[in-house]
Amino acid sequence: MKKMIIFCMLFFCSTMVLTEASPKTAKYRQILKKIEQIESMVKEKDAELLHTPENPVEGCLNTTVSCFQKGMKKLQPASSQDNAKFTKAIRIVSRFSGKDTQEHCESRCESYKKETPKNFLKGFANLVQ
Repeated sequence: MKKMIIFCMLFFCSTMVLTEASPKTAKYRQILKKIEQIESMVKEKDAELLHTPENPVEGCLNTTVSCFQKGMKKLQPASSQDNAKFTKAIRIVSRFSGKDTQEHCESRCESYKKETPKNFLKGFANLVQ
């Protein structure tokens, strides 16, 4: 009977470990969640249009991510009541970095077309996904 209980506990624990998300996946989920949170709080009216990278070139992920990070600094909350949450979410998302090798990347942030803050954030979410 003891052996059966130990076996069941071991089986249960091993299945829990296998179903747990990897730390990298959890980090990406957290970043996506924060981007959605920022999207709901961002100032849309009279906001500055931001250069939004689309379809990043393979090998130039770092450049694309740095363009999004520069744009994140320009975002503003819609109301001053959301300022603390907004700032914290921006800080968390700004830590995201692309782990790509820097090849011959000729594109600059200014070469991308300008979009509204919400479209900018949707583009960033697509990149993270």
